[in-house]
Amino acid sequence: MSSGIWQRGKEEEGVYGFLIEDIRKEVTRASKLKCCICKKTGASIGCVTPRCKRSYHFPCGLQRECIFQFTGNFASFCWNHRPVQIITSNNYRDSLPCTICLEFIEPIPTYSILRSPCCKNAWFHRDCLQVQAINAGVFFFRCTVCNNSDIFQKEMLRMGIHIPEKDASWELEENAYQELLQHYEHCDVRRCRCKEGRDYNVPDSKWEIKRCQCCGSRGTHLACSSLQSWEQNWECLECRGILYNSGDFQKAKKHTLPNTNVGITDCLLEESSPKLPRQSPGAQREDLLRQGSKFRRDISTLIIELGFQIKKKAKRLFINKANIWNSALDGFRNQNFNPSYTIEIAYVNENDHFGKEQPGSKQEFLSLLMQQLENSPLFEGSLSKNLSLNSQALKENLYYEAGKMLAISLVHGGPSPGFFSKTLFNCLVYGPESTQPILDDVSDFDVAQIIIRINTAATVADLNSLINEYYNYLELIGCLRLITSLSDKYMLAKDILVYHVIKRVQAPFESFKQGLRTLGVLEKIQTYPEAFCNIFCHKPENLSTKILSDLFTVHTLSDVQALGFWNSYLQAVEDGKSTVTMEDILIFATGCSSIPPAGFIPTPSIECLHMDFPVGNKCNNCLALPITSTYKEFQENMDFAIKNTLRLEKEENSHFIGH
Repeated sequence: MSSGIWQRGKEEEGVYGFLIEDIRKEVTRASKLKCCICKKTGASIGCVTPRCKRSYHFPCGLQRECIFQFTGNFASFCWNHRPVQIITSNNYRDSLPCTICLEFIEPIPTYSILRSPCCKNAWFHRDCLQVQAINAGVFFFRCTVCNNSDIFQKEMLRMGIHIPEKDASWELEENAYQELLQHYEHCDVRRCRCKEGRDYNVPDSKWEIKRCQCCGSRGTHLACSSLQSWEQNWECLECRGILYNSGDFQKAKKHTLPNTNVGITDCLLEESSPKLPRQSPGAQREDLLRQGSKFRRDISTLIIELGFQIKKKAKRLFINKANIWNSALDGFRNQNFNPSYTIEIAYVNENDHFGKEQPGSKQEFLSLLMQQLENSPLFEGSLSKNLSLNSQALKENLYYEAGKMLAISLVHGGPSPGFFSKTLFNCLVYGPESTQPILDDVSDFDVAQIIIRINTAATVADLNSLINEYYNYLELIGCLRLITSLSDKYMLAKDILVYHVIKRVQAPFESFKQGLRTLGVLEKIQTYPEAFCNIFCHKPENLSTKILSDLFTVHTLSDVQALGFWNSYLQAVEDGKSTVTMEDILIFATGCSSIPPAGFIPTPSIECLHMDFPVGNKCNNCLALPITSTYKEFQENMDFAIKNTLRLEKEENSHFIGH
């Protein structure tokens, strides 16, 4: 923790990399420094905040509630400059229990009271957290409520909790898990027929004990439950009741024993508890590295996993293409709508007095809905967008609905959003208090000019002049500050940025975040931020001839010449020799301008038919190609059909998008 010494050597040199000569120099330096707490010399630790001159001993600093960060450069902060947890609003009127010792505490963040960054209702004593960290070590120290380790450890290190890199204390106990090696051998049926008693067990006989195939914590003699062989399945009364109530009893009876290979759906289960078979510290570290690879998982796999929640039961949404937003809003707000049901789309026209319905493509609907969301007044900015402050939308709870729409779209196979700013995404993942906005996040020209003028002020007089000029505005947003030096301009500009981009939209952000929790999407994003950042903050890659050729599968018995024309046509479109684009072709066939992160369902296909013009079946993602005698005729017919079909569709929807 000493401020004037660094590990200049290798781990085996000196004292853990601290060279002897450096230690002596630091002792000499510290002997001249007086502790601001006990007034004795030898105060080698100083507050890292610029212009703060406080020095102190380590025990004195702990007594005075200084914070020492056991990570990075091992920074130290005095009691005036230590990091704090910013809680935007305190809705807790009564005391809450510390989730470790269960003693009641006042839910107000102080030096002694900390809050979990991942669970709003989880509060801890600092002492309880420190004891927990010492016992659990880096491999098992996590939030006691949601089991999150990454975000939780990062925040606790920031707040001065020491997390040692060692095995958990319970991993070092002698025979700590001996009981896990014992099989359950007891007959639990109401009337046990064995004369030798309920614990009597003879393998390969009618008195062999069979365990419940579901829980493994109840058993029966084969004869007591009329089982002909050990291979027959058996469930205890408790598990059988659960299976009957879930309606999957017949399906459950076909399950194999619990020692079968792990299936793909196991990735949806919660992380196992720390009670694992004992491992050495080396094996634990290797296991941790293997687990770390989960943060680099493919985005399509993550979204497919989220899709496992979707049930077979279908819910039909009636959508007016001319009013996608309101149609979707009505459907999602319907009391019978469940986001985990399979979504079916039926297009309706409010001007059609006969009430005709047309089957629609779910992925086309979700693509149109995301376009509406991107261009809605709920967001501001040109390409990279942040949340706006719209009082009417806040009153109508539209920010929550927008987050809910986005979550539903992702889980049900919709397109990448692609329009989030890095600042908005980081606020969702790491929290607003850990996010620093940039000037590009400010879409208001006047506010951007104020920030630029403050940043470019050349003298303190110029800076004070600007503060006087914008006095009313700075007072209104709570950013007035006393200027003592020219460098204060950076803090002032930062305060304005944080207010305009983050604090000003605090209510919309919280509402939007709650909506994004639908189907567990926000939690998935926070667990795998790197994977989700690509689809939230970046537009999909441009389509090419190779991408579309690989995307579409070809039906058997297709016309060879027409397929040759198709490949030539794709190349011509990519080279700019056509009036349509690659995106136009994909929209014509599937209703989507880009490939969704989880891919298309069903897979796009091509067939060749004896007709003059192509036909796109968006419900089946099928593109029917015309069979023509020449390539020129093929290209002209393709261009004409695709261009005019999309033009008519845009004309139908343009008035609402403009609105």
